[in-house]
Amino acid sequence: MVESIVIENTFIVTADENDTIIPKGYILIEGNRIAAIGAGEFHGEAEERIDARYKVVIPGLITAHTHLYGILLRGATLNIEPPTDFAQILQRVWWPVDEALTLDDAYASALSASADMLRNGSTFFADTYSGPNSIEGSLHGIAEATRSVGIRGLLAFEMTERNAPDEAERGLHENIKFIEESRQQDSLTTGMISVHASFTVEDAIVEKAVEASKKYDVPITVHTSEGLVDLYHNLERYGERTVERLDRVGLLGPRTVLAHCVHVNKDELALIAKTNTRVAHNPMSNALNAVGTSPVPDMLEMDITVGLGNDGWIFDPFENMRYALTVHRLARNDPRAMGPSEVFRMATLEGARCYGLEKQIGSLEQGKLADIVLLDATNIPTPVTERSVVGHLVNSFGGRDVITVFVNGRKVVDDRALTLISDKKVSEASQRSAASLWNRLD
Repeated sequence: MVESIVIENTFIVTADENDTIIPKGYILIEGNRIAAIGAGEFHGEAEERIDARYKVVIPGLITAHTHLYGILLRGATLNIEPPTDFAQILQRVWWPVDEALTLDDAYASALSASADMLRNGSTFFADTYSGPNSIEGSLHGIAEATRSVGIRGLLAFEMTERNAPDEAERGLHENIKFIEESRQQDSLTTGMISVHASFTVEDAIVEKAVEASKKYDVPITVHTSEGLVDLYHNLERYGERTVERLDRVGLLGPRTVLAHCVHVNKDELALIAKTNTRVAHNPMSNALNAVGTSPVPDMLEMDITVGLGNDGWIFDPFENMRYALTVHRLARNDPRAMGPSEVFRMATLEGARCYGLEKQIGSLEQGKLADIVLLDATNIPTPVTERSVVGHLVNSFGGRDVITVFVNGRKVVDDRALTLISDKKVSEASQRSAASLWNRLD
């Protein structure tokens, strides 16, 4: 790896706390970190110089919630009765897929999905895997795949008791084993704790998950009121709304990321805000599954940290940003409900803050890890200026405009192609695995 690289003559959107924009400047990378960033000409020495005029440079985008294995279902035609609600989507689509997954599928899907995200400008993801018949060794295989692509990630196995209580225990053990394993090496891929959803687990296993999160000081994530099935389960069984139950068992707090939060009320939002719990918003997936629209504008008004995820469906973060911009305007019948700046923050610094990584990634600042994306601005139809650039990032740019990507100071995408592994090898592995999975599902 080249030890020092300067990206110069370029337009920089730092995404820092002050939303600093540098119309013409430079970024110096030394090792795996940003050594300097500034306006004007770079007058120092560097082993490699990248003339990035006509480019816009942004921090690597943050995918706050995903399921890498979801990519294997892309384009699949399943021989099922069409679901009528979210519970049936789980029962007829995702749970059968989960049960059919093998360790080879876990590896191939991680290879393909992480490559897709990287090519589209996402340099960090938080993933939960959910194969009950391929638990042991799954996180190791996923990590092997994502490291070969060169992306940064957090991995966990989704603990659930929907098939048997020991399934959750095995999932917890797999999470702990991977957390310990990843700490023994300087790895881009580390571990966290994941609970599937409160309607598939009893209180005791949630409490064990919380204990593990505290013991290892790692994030914990759970699907929260994505569909009404979650809310109704908790009301019927415990007399509590979903977030109220999670608060009672001690799950809420600054280590915790609640995925979705569609069917939550003001009292639940107050609990989330009070405990400094974070939220991963997945607007395109929520629309796909017809579960509703999360009240993200209310969350932002209450200073709740919100990141942007894809939930394993569309891996282009620019598409997810665009949808996040529009869906809340539609839901509120108010074009003021969401702006480009709020959306871009969700995809950068706020997404990093969800996992306690805001001092390391999510913005371009001296001393931070060098996760950097270069975008081709030559096809943008109107001027890119200090005032217009964030609007362009949400409205005009797309994954197709990603030219170069650095992760940890290493160039992992160059001229739109992966550098550490061939795009062909990724595609072949993914197609082979998907074909086998589709046959098993049929």
